[in-house]
Amino acid sequence: MNSTLQAYLQFASTRIEQFIDWTGRSISWLVLAMVLVTFLVVVLRYVFDTGWIALQESTSYLHSVVFLVGAAYTLKQNAHVRVDIFYDRLSKTGKAWVDLFGHLFILMPVMLFILWVSWPYVVDAWRVHEGSREAGGLPGVYLLKSLILIMASLLMLQGVALIFKAILKITVPAALNEMHRETSR
Repeated sequence: MNSTLQAYLQFASTRIEQFIDWTGRSISWLVLAMVLVTFLVVVLRYVFDTGWIALQESTSYLHSVVFLVGAAYTLKQNAHVRVDIFYDRLSKTGKAWVDLFGHLFILMPVMLFILWVSWPYVVDAWRVHEGSREAGGLPGVYLLKSLILIMASLLMLQGVALIFKAILKITVPAALNEMHRETSR
């Protein structure tokens, strides 16, 4: 692999991961908001014997945003659940091959499937500007459903960065070994 392509892959993966990192760190503040809103709901209910459906639903909305938008950040941090039978015993190059195939043939197709299946669901919600089924609930259910598409898109974007990084891990050591062999002759 030539150095220009390597530099491009490194630059692209770094920029993508910077964006995903910014997204994840920004969304993480919603966890604090979710805790505070939940606390407020509990205090209103048990201390003042009152409450609002919209306030209660907002905790579900916040949780959905954190979960769906934060999934790519979790993937970037390698914090998703992994069933590890042989991965830890592999070399760095072997791990890169597993990562490359996993992202190309599992992550990407599953995210494309989610986009394909979810698109009509989200479009229908937007068509009617779907809102809460509860009286006094939040009106933006269609916005919430749109997060499914955002989640799949962000995971695919992070997958592209991880594919680029795996390609670099596979090809750069080979290039370094080749250079080492030539200099030792």
